[in-house]
Amino acid sequence: MAPSLAQAYRRRWWMAITAIIENLLFSAVLLGWGSLLIMLKNEGFYSHVCIDNETVKTNVTSMENVKWSTCVQQEEILNLGFTIGSFLLSAATLPLGILMDRYGPRPLRLVGSSCFAASCAMIATAAYNPEVLSVLIFLAVSFNGFGGICLTFTSLTLPNMFGNVRSTILSLMIGSYASSAVTFPGVKLIYDLGVSFRIIMWVWSGMACLVFLNCFFNWPAESFPAPEDIRYFKKVKLSGVVTEDKMTGDRYVTHMTTMEDTVGARQPGPEQTDSQSTSQGSVPLCHSICSPILLWSLITMAMTQLRLIFFMGAMNKMLEFLVTHGNPNPSEELQKEAEEQVGFYSSIFGSMQLLCLLTCPMIGYIMDWKMKECEEENANAQAKKSQSDPPKSDRIIQKLTNAMRAFIFTNILLVTFGIISLIDNLPIQVVSFVLHTIVRGFIHSCCGGLYAAVYPANHFGTLTGMQSMVSAAFALLQQPLFILMLGPLSGDPYWINLGLLLFSLAGFLLPGYLYYHRRNLIIAKAERDRLAASQSDKVNTPLTQSGGGTPKNEDSGLAANGYTPNGNTVY
Repeated sequence: MAPSLAQAYRRRWWMAITAIIENLLFSAVLLGWGSLLIMLKNEGFYSHVCIDNETVKTNVTSMENVKWSTCVQQEEILNLGFTIGSFLLSAATLPLGILMDRYGPRPLRLVGSSCFAASCAMIATAAYNPEVLSVLIFLAVSFNGFGGICLTFTSLTLPNMFGNVRSTILSLMIGSYASSAVTFPGVKLIYDLGVSFRIIMWVWSGMACLVFLNCFFNWPAESFPAPEDIRYFKKVKLSGVVTEDKMTGDRYVTHMTTMEDTVGARQPGPEQTDSQSTSQGSVPLCHSICSPILLWSLITMAMTQLRLIFFMGAMNKMLEFLVTHGNPNPSEELQKEAEEQVGFYSSIFGSMQLLCLLTCPMIGYIMDWKMKECEEENANAQAKKSQSDPPKSDRIIQKLTNAMRAFIFTNILLVTFGIISLIDNLPIQVVSFVLHTIVRGFIHSCCGGLYAAVYPANHFGTLTGMQSMVSAAFALLQQPLFILMLGPLSGDPYWINLGLLLFSLAGFLLPGYLYYHRRNLIIAKAERDRLAASQSDKVNTPLTQSGGGTPKNEDSGLAANGYTPNGNTVY
């Protein structure tokens, strides 16, 4: 039932539009944990661990009117579920990359949609009797995180079908993934209108089944080749129509030519195959893994991931502290105000996640700055370069320059976010929400663009997956930090935020090394150009002296005006 690659190419716009919608509704929805946590507490998940719980013997029919008790132990247990789910959301990228390279995106997308549907079904089932089935929340968030990253990871290969607009489609895919944190706040709005939590989860599970069907009927079994792949070609059909004159018996042939875009598997020539295999095999994977750029990028990404994940996991408690100011025995009015403020600002934070759809193309513009000019310069210079010339480093230098600027800009936003988080003022935290959303959308695009610039194409998937796994493992520290905040610090996040702010300054080490590496490349390029110019002078000097009496200074004057003695233009 799987369509061919040519059929999928004709359906690429349908696949792209549905993939963006599916990313919004089913990918990284777990990042909207603040709103889900409120609904889980209202439904009584792990309320039985609270000492003053008065609803232990309540039957199922009257549970909707029950006011469940809450406590610190309950929030610690539920936050552990968020830690597990967010870990799988990033750590699964390395094995997924290996499996997708081997089997293509179709089976992974089918498995991912099935896992997401199962996660929603498990949450709905546990809501019928949370005192007994609360433990299912850990399995549910694990399936949710794994299914979400499957849908996200497979959608990132789809932009390969769009040629010149690939970067635009890719930025929309990344933006929809980052904006999916708005889904649970949207679900909470429906929940606040009185719709049953169990009905919402069952409907969501059914919608995930539609994702399964869409993938089953429209996604091909093959992986999507890059636009540079030779399987993309123009198919030209030449047909002839033969007409015969009945009076004279003469025959006339009319030729008709039709052209269409199509996709097919065309084998490269032997010389091209040899050159491709040589270039890909020239740099071993261990050399890329041990490079300083990867080391500094791992530090930067791990630090940023921990900073962002901790804020999302502890946001509700931090907002509550800003209202109660750590009062151990708040009044009933203060408790009610804290609940209202936390719910209100959680909804604002969730709604702002849609900004990722607008901000992700911005960082893509920074990463592509002046790249078209490099292509034109390289194309103009191609005529006068021999095959023995070194690789075009101008393009690499420009990519490094763009990546350096993008990381500096992102780190400045991250430090600003950390400073605002230290301010004991609730309304100003809306600015931190905006900065958090922008940084979360920027950082992955920066890292992907850097890896694409400095590493071979056949190493990109492995290095990206390894970076995500290391970042996810480091982000597990958010659970002990959360326990530290609720325990010894009595809910005060100031010292943890201050420590993370100082730690975030390490993010500037990567652009610092990129500047050093870029400077070395510029020096090396200048040295190569100088050697090439000196060798060219040595070759041209005898030819000028034996030029049939033509004065040397006349040739120089022609060349200075853009022409050579043989009449060709100098580019």
